[in-house]
Amino acid sequence: MRWLTLILGVAILAGVASVVIVLRDGKPGSHTVNAGLTSPATPSTSVKPSTSPKPSASAFTDPCGTFETAAATPYPVSGYFVIPTSDPCTWRRQLQAIHRVGGDTVVRLGFGLSPRQVDADGRILEKQDDKDPQKELKPDGRYAVCVENGLTCVQAADKDLKAANPGNRITWTYVYRTDEQYGPGVFRCPTMEHKIVIGTSVFFRLLAPEDGSDDPTCDFSSKGRGYHLILVSAGTKDSLSELLGLGDRFGIKVFPALPLAPRDPAEMTRADPRHVGTLTTLTRRILQDYGDRFKGRESLGGVYQPFELQIRDWPDPAKVPTLQVYEEQHLIVEQELPGKPILVSPYIDARRRVGYTSTPAQVAKGFKALAKTGVGIIAPQDGRGTGKVGLFWPNWKNKAVDDRLKPTVGESTYATAYYGGTRDYYRLMAQARDELAQEGINVQLWANLEGFEPSGSEPCGRQGTRGRTDKPRLDTQVTLAGPYVSKIISYMWSDFFTCGSPSLSEEIVADWDRPIAIEAVRQKRQIQDGLEIRGYHLGDAKVTLSWNGVETPRVVDSATVGWHDPAPIEGLPSGTEKIWIPVDWATVPKDVWVRVEVTSSDGRKATEPVYFHNIG
Repeated sequence: MRWLTLILGVAILAGVASVVIVLRDGKPGSHTVNAGLTSPATPSTSVKPSTSPKPSASAFTDPCGTFETAAATPYPVSGYFVIPTSDPCTWRRQLQAIHRVGGDTVVRLGFGLSPRQVDADGRILEKQDDKDPQKELKPDGRYAVCVENGLTCVQAADKDLKAANPGNRITWTYVYRTDEQYGPGVFRCPTMEHKIVIGTSVFFRLLAPEDGSDDPTCDFSSKGRGYHLILVSAGTKDSLSELLGLGDRFGIKVFPALPLAPRDPAEMTRADPRHVGTLTTLTRRILQDYGDRFKGRESLGGVYQPFELQIRDWPDPAKVPTLQVYEEQHLIVEQELPGKPILVSPYIDARRRVGYTSTPAQVAKGFKALAKTGVGIIAPQDGRGTGKVGLFWPNWKNKAVDDRLKPTVGESTYATAYYGGTRDYYRLMAQARDELAQEGINVQLWANLEGFEPSGSEPCGRQGTRGRTDKPRLDTQVTLAGPYVSKIISYMWSDFFTCGSPSLSEEIVADWDRPIAIEAVRQKRQIQDGLEIRGYHLGDAKVTLSWNGVETPRVVDSATVGWHDPAPIEGLPSGTEKIWIPVDWATVPKDVWVRVEVTSSDGRKATEPVYFHNIG
């Protein structure tokens, strides 16, 4: 059997060699692989490879320069959050760098719908300062330039409405800032709605009945009604079209953000349901336009719900304002972009010493409630970057927390600081996902790994006090997210993966193929008992087994006496593979935690071991 496996492996390698070029850069343990195709932008369990965008060429040139489109150093994290930018060359640089480390998904942050006051002169005022509600508001310069026939855009809209019926009136004014441009699909009633271009400034005027009906009859004259004005400050070019074009080039799926709901001024962590009608109107208009312009576009992977909420066991989910807003907004997505999933990334707080935190079991119940709002992908934040969740194994509970967590939880052990670790939360959410599937509710569970530290001596760019982390910490996050998620993404590329020298992305490129184990399970192979290890870059690895009380750790060479299966594992992230080694379990004490360390053939050890609880 061993010789048969060897012969088959040689045949496979011979075929792969015809399409893969290996370039060694001279650094120990580092090499670059250029492949002509990339993996799907969504897990293979839900999207067929043939439907995923592929790089359209190996290289292309435009005013931003020449860029390669071949994936070079694929890392287990395959999706990243990015911030809007007005510079198309910045998009190019970011997507090329993301693609180089195996990224096939980007989640684009967006902008919020904002209710605004208007002064006696028809000028839109600045947003209310939540920290100083008594502060005098001044005219917002961004919208002050919006003028039509000598009138402000608010006055012009009011004049046109009253010309149709003197009883018409504007009861609320909203603004929405974006770097996108829209086509005619954004207008429901072109006789009253239009695009306004003033020099280099572009605005879209939208009007909708105050009842949130977005009346398709466009009857402004038969009776007087109250209307909401939505004034959109848009980009001079459509950034989303440019981003989707790059997605086509690099084989990357794009998840643009939905309009962010206004926050409840009484509780800023909640969405304000008073504005849900206007929010859904704006959402419908934008998605209608997307449907017109991007129908069938493979690089449009879905949409991102940007309003964050803490996932928990809500006593009555139907009374949670944010979930109410989710349901209304998500229904619009289902209507206007059928087949495109909604991605949401809630956060978890496992800290014992603060209020409103949740145990893993409570979060699992909240996961089910969240799934029932119509989302297709839930990517919970792992909480390590904020310090709200710790990276630890069950047998580590009495260890002192990582020094970098102390600014958040103080001097304590993991058991006193947290209700559970990252792995505990993802494990129970995976169980909830499987239980939902039995009810006919299908939702994907991804992991959103926070690519930063709670604080840092050198904060990254625009990210406040948050500091950069390093690849060993990120490898550990990948390990502890474990075998429970189908895809791994990270918040966020700009600036946490690009700040510092070397940057986190540069560290990944230099050490992308270091082994990472995610799970070890007792498994028989034919008649021999042993241990199966799942993870990334495990081929030809040496496995070291140890436990409390063993004098000499046991080292097993999987290339000599084991078995390697590089085939994709259904339901796990792209690149996951497995190895198997023989183990005489009769010589391993019962009820011990076996420490499993993996070392590559060139001597590089996985940053984090995995543990197997030998319950006998």
